[in-house]
Amino acid sequence: MRLEEKNISSRLIYDGKVVHLYEDEVLLPDGQSARREYVKHIGAVCVLALTDQGEVILERQFRYPFHKELIEIPAGKLDSADEDPKEAALRELREETGYVPTRITYIGDFYSSPAILDERIRMFFAEGLMRDEQQLDDDEFLEVFTMPLKALVDEILAGHISDGKTQAAALKVYTMLQQKGRTI
Repeated sequence: MRLEEKNISSRLIYDGKVVHLYEDEVLLPDGQSARREYVKHIGAVCVLALTDQGEVILERQFRYPFHKELIEIPAGKLDSADEDPKEAALRELREETGYVPTRITYIGDFYSSPAILDERIRMFFAEGLMRDEQQLDDDEFLEVFTMPLKALVDEILAGHISDGKTQAAALKVYTMLQQKGRTI
């Protein structure tokens, strides 16, 4: 059985600065129709930056939808649909933390909530960090700190780190490094 849903019609409900809410009518695999509400997003990047000492550069930031501070790896949205994701990752890491890597590697995509959101977060792994100047946006307030990668993985497994992109990138990098025989 084919699982594809085909678009019949689409209506823009809300056109915001960051999100664009749509309501579509779709044709289901069984021939019935249904409505789908979803948010279109330009896309984003995140960076797990690892120091030579095996520590991850992290941020503590207040996240309004949850009304609390969260611990996350550096991340941000693309400035335009045609922005190179690697360049966006380098920009976000430098602006938010002041770090610039000598090596950055794409490690996969993360879909945060694929039932209602088309945001594609491209994940990167950065090493060979050099310190530069932090350049936060005017409305951006965060605390930068480090944590050993193994401790971050332990915090994730204990349920203390809720951010999905941070969980995915940390577990992926930790596993990749272990498979290469690198001690963390």
